[in-house]
Amino acid sequence: MPQLPLVTRLLLIANVLVYGLQKLSGDVLLAHFALWPLGSHQPVQMGDGSVAVIGFEPWQLISYGFLHGGVPHIAFNMLALWMFGGPVENALGARRYTFYYFACVLGAAVAQLATIAMFQPGDFYPTLGASGGVFGLLLAFAILYPQAKVFLFFVPVPVPARIAVVGYMILELFLGVTGSQAGVAHFAHLGGAIVGFALIQYWRSGRLRPR
Repeated sequence: MPQLPLVTRLLLIANVLVYGLQKLSGDVLLAHFALWPLGSHQPVQMGDGSVAVIGFEPWQLISYGFLHGGVPHIAFNMLALWMFGGPVENALGARRYTFYYFACVLGAAVAQLATIAMFQPGDFYPTLGASGGVFGLLLAFAILYPQAKVFLFFVPVPVPARIAVVGYMILELFLGVTGSQAGVAHFAHLGGAIVGFALIQYWRSGRLRPR
């Protein structure tokens, strides 16, 4: 098995280390580094019984992407990062890949903040997870390696990446519009993918090709 390229390896390590810190620090990281809705800060009771006044801060646009809600959450995201991050990094190069990943994380955050502001203005809950960056990687993989075969959990045969990822995005849009899977930031996922699509198309206009 080829060795993972550097940036993907560092992202995997950083996410796992931050999740370990989450488990050790209780609600502290969640309170200050998860993505909270725009607007005034609000008092929130912490797990130890204390009350903290928390709300949106600019650094949360990136920091939320290193926090996770549980073992299945981080396991799924890290599996996808491990599977798709390496090939995308090899195609883009380390510098461009790093920019791409964090642009998708930022795009997902903006999409989530806009969704809450427009459709759930009274809600006050945190958003966390690397899914925005991961969905950007899925989109990039499908564009750069459209004929590569991938397995989906609910399909018993390998499917071309282009078809699999387009189908997954349609499913995300359906779930987001219908609200049939509460607690999942579907529009954040799509925001990361849209930013990724725009970047890849821009770079491809300059003759970007997989290495």
